[in-house]
Amino acid sequence: MGIFEPFRAIGYITSGVPFSVQRLGTETFVTVSVGKAFQIYNCAKLNLVLVGPQLPKKIRALASYRELTFVAYGNDIAVFKRAHQVATWSRHTSKVNSLLLFGEHILSIDVEGNLFIWAFKGVDQNLAPVGHIMLDDNFTPSCIMHPDTYLNKIIIGSREGSLQLWNISTKKKLYDFKGWKSSICTCVSSPALDVVAVGCADGKVHVHNIRYDEELVTFTHSTRGAVTALSFCTDGQPLLASGGSSGVITIWNLDKRRLQAVIKEAHDGLILSLHFLANEPVLMSSASDNSIKMWIFDTSDGDPRLLRFRRGHSAPPKCIRFYANGRHILSAGEDRSFRLFSIIQDQQSRELSQRHVTKRAKKLKMKEEEIKLKPVIAFDCAEIRERDWCNVVTCHMDTEQAYVWRLQNFVLGKHILKPCPENPTPVKACAISACGNFALLGTAGGWIERFNLQSGISRGSYLDTTERRSCAHDGEVVGIACDSTNTLMISAGYHGDIKVWDFKGRELKSRWEVGCSVVKIVFNRLNGLLATVADDLVIRLFDVVALRMVRKFEGCTDRVTDICFSEDGKWLLSSSMDGTLRIWDVILARQIDAIHVDVSITALSLSPNMDILATTHVDQNGVYLWVNQSMFSGALNFDSYASGKEVVSVKLPSVSTTKGSQADDSDKPIINHPQSKDISGFPIHNQQIPDLVTLSLLPKSQWQSLINLDIIKVRNKPIEPPKKPEKAPFFLPSVPSFSGEILFKPSNSTNEEEVKQEQLENHGGKSEVVSSQFLQFLQSCSETDNFSAFTDYIKSLSPSTLDMELRMLQIIDDDDRQEPEKRPELFSIELLLDYLIHEISCRNNFEFVQAVIRLFLKIHGETVRRHLELQDKAKRLLDIQCSVWHRVDKLFQSTRCIVSFLSNSQL
Repeated sequence: MGIFEPFRAIGYITSGVPFSVQRLGTETFVTVSVGKAFQIYNCAKLNLVLVGPQLPKKIRALASYRELTFVAYGNDIAVFKRAHQVATWSRHTSKVNSLLLFGEHILSIDVEGNLFIWAFKGVDQNLAPVGHIMLDDNFTPSCIMHPDTYLNKIIIGSREGSLQLWNISTKKKLYDFKGWKSSICTCVSSPALDVVAVGCADGKVHVHNIRYDEELVTFTHSTRGAVTALSFCTDGQPLLASGGSSGVITIWNLDKRRLQAVIKEAHDGLILSLHFLANEPVLMSSASDNSIKMWIFDTSDGDPRLLRFRRGHSAPPKCIRFYANGRHILSAGEDRSFRLFSIIQDQQSRELSQRHVTKRAKKLKMKEEEIKLKPVIAFDCAEIRERDWCNVVTCHMDTEQAYVWRLQNFVLGKHILKPCPENPTPVKACAISACGNFALLGTAGGWIERFNLQSGISRGSYLDTTERRSCAHDGEVVGIACDSTNTLMISAGYHGDIKVWDFKGRELKSRWEVGCSVVKIVFNRLNGLLATVADDLVIRLFDVVALRMVRKFEGCTDRVTDICFSEDGKWLLSSSMDGTLRIWDVILARQIDAIHVDVSITALSLSPNMDILATTHVDQNGVYLWVNQSMFSGALNFDSYASGKEVVSVKLPSVSTTKGSQADDSDKPIINHPQSKDISGFPIHNQQIPDLVTLSLLPKSQWQSLINLDIIKVRNKPIEPPKKPEKAPFFLPSVPSFSGEILFKPSNSTNEEEVKQEQLENHGGKSEVVSSQFLQFLQSCSETDNFSAFTDYIKSLSPSTLDMELRMLQIIDDDDRQEPEKRPELFSIELLLDYLIHEISCRNNFEFVQAVIRLFLKIHGETVRRHLELQDKAKRLLDIQCSVWHRVDKLFQSTRCIVSFLSNSQL
């Protein structure tokens, strides 16, 4: 178990499986697949309403009926009611390709031609199919559909280009259609009787009468590729929509038998599904470019326009960074888009506008991809000036200028920053000053120039007179950074030269050589340390003021792709192409954790709160989130993690935060204590950090109220006495109890003295009152010398209840004539002292135990003073208390020394 655990993946909208549409009342929902999980969107606003659990294999087909979702993965079919799996159908011996909802049955076809019929009523009891049909050997099924009004009939298309009509009730083949000598990709039924539309791999759409086996009309796509999706309009307009592998949606007019409209830039990939909403002029489409779009036909010329859409990266993102205090992530991908993802609410994710790309593309008759800016290779942002002017600057591939963005309006800025117009070279590095007023750009020719973000005007360049050319570096600038006070600017050249400049005067103050080519630099403004990545796979940390190397981290076996500091500067995270993510402790100068993932990490970013880590991976279109275990599950023992020799393999986060019931993972189930309050699902680490104390993680008000309970009672004392109600309600007679539960008095109750006598038990010659649950927990835990259950119990009590339980043991009539060992209260107080000694020795729940000790001494201090046995235990408690505080104070002093050392080195 490492520091960072998989949480979930964001940015996935749909994958390469056709969607399924169902209606619930007046609302329409669409179910899409995202790899090994499924998602359900509400078509009213395309907002996400449900995410299914993770399945063992990728989803191959979907079907839905009301609250049920049928998912085919591998050779099995899973049945879900909302997000809970209720059944698994396992009869296929090969991969399932298609699912069809047919009345009260589900039809499934695999690649070998087996068709099974499943009844989904009473699905949790009936796990066997109700019918089976074996198709012909020379017939490879590719699609399946049900013609309207045809009772118990289905049509199956094949890759060989033929159609077959089957009766699933009699399990007989009724007719073989002649076909079109081209592989059939899709087949749909039309609102007209006996008419279906068939899409073929040669780009033709055949509207066919299946009653007479006659061709009505044939349409041919102007673009190359197969017809992959078809849909008929159902609101009265004679329209047929067809989509192909080129991403173009074509609208055909069936009455006039001609082309009506073409949506050229509908999608950037293969169109998977098309569906006209019932009795609405709205067409919904999905494609392999990770998007769902809805088009409405409400214009005068009949052309559709984009109504609403949900979209993620259609190509893998390469640069990410947390923004807005860790609530959003800025992401730039190879698809030329610049996006903002929300990790809290998926509906807030959006793409930043590049100013009328669609209109310019139509005007110039070009593709939108050609109009968009080239892929972003580096960017920087500053939240401090978000409301004033542009606060993001981006560098683009093979582009000689940089662009600015205003995140308040989610739009591209007006200013274009062009460094060194006399000798323009591509911009390779950028940075924004801590004040948010200036942007610094570094080019491939070694030029560094400063710009004002408000006006876009150049404010000077940084020149090194010792270089052969009049520039900052003799080679490409690979990184730029600024300190927190606008005093220093640090730059790095590809040839390994690191230079420190005076930010305002633009003069070179110092420089040093790394010794090999530098690939990337990251500067931490808090501690003044500069991390560099070189070609020799070594990460070096430099003090820019002392001009010397302070740390050197080795262990990566392949190219380092990205590094980042934690917000407090204590951790350095690195990723490499060997698939590892390593965490380095800057203070201890060692690796504290290392994990290995199947797909190499290309970029990473740690949130300012250090609770979420975001990563991107090779050939993955999403952003993956990891949870920092140390922020949620108490104390962690870093010595138990990998130290360079051992690397733990971890699976990538899934779209769903919950695993499927049949997930093929080797992780053992986590068993928590019944009294545990850890609802986040993370395991609780019981290992103790040496010489440190652990806190109870309770709210401050809960344990602090124990100390000030008397003041709270005085403050909450009512001013007026309670008034007798005019009409009191009827209550059953009840008796008080220690646990606070209502106990009704039985009609044939025994004598109170007999009940008290039964509650007294002998324990080693001493009588103990065990009627209270408080005392029962205390006694049972003292016998096993494990007080964890008792601690969990008293932590669950309110301050007033815990105060009452302690006061119940108070000796009111201190009669000297009675022997002390005969008093059960003294034995209970002695057990309490043993418990406090044990907890202080273990240094667990430190602040809560301190509050309990203060309350205990306040109530029973006089009793402890009068009895010798209790005095001895109290002295032992005092000695252990002083010893623990001495160790903690000593560690605090060493920590303060380290902090002062880092502060002095920064100054």
